[in-house]
Amino acid sequence: MSESTAILRYFQSIRSIPAALLGALLLVAALAAAPLPVQAAEGPSTGLPLPRFATTRSTPINVRVGPGTRYAISWVYVKAGTPVEIIQEFDTWRKIRDVDGSEGWVHQNLLSGKRAGLAAPWRAGDQVPLRSGKSPTDGVRAYLSSGFRVEIGGCDGSWCEVMASAEAGSYSGFLQQSELWGVYEGETFN
Repeated sequence: MSESTAILRYFQSIRSIPAALLGALLLVAALAAAPLPVQAAEGPSTGLPLPRFATTRSTPINVRVGPGTRYAISWVYVKAGTPVEIIQEFDTWRKIRDVDGSEGWVHQNLLSGKRAGLAAPWRAGDQVPLRSGKSPTDGVRAYLSSGFRVEIGGCDGSWCEVMASAEAGSYSGFLQQSELWGVYEGETFN
């Protein structure tokens, strides 16, 4: 049997299938070929707790609407060291939330476990005192504007040791944990 005869018989066999059945078969074939919605694993694939804070590793970083390069780009981070909250994991992709509450997906290689935070970003236009010690009565080393980025060295559950860098210089000191986006209430680490 020639190839053209085989093709002709195939199309003749399809014509003998009732239209409703053919439509159902085509629907099943289309659904099988369509990408499935993303379902995150029940538990984190890394074994690390969720949610958790991290920082952006490099720039630029494309934040996507789904976990993969085939998904559209929602926005782009243009500064390394930006604090983000990892809220979900899927394979090698991490769903993150930024300080504004925006959510998207980035590849795990674009994130770092290094901790950074923002000084009271919810207090727009306000000043946050960077203290010389872990007490509200300790001296002030600098006043940080609301949303100022700091590197976090560690937290004891109430206070965090931070480094604030600007053109005028670098200042190390302590911020109350409640005045810092990038750590959880009562979280401790070194």
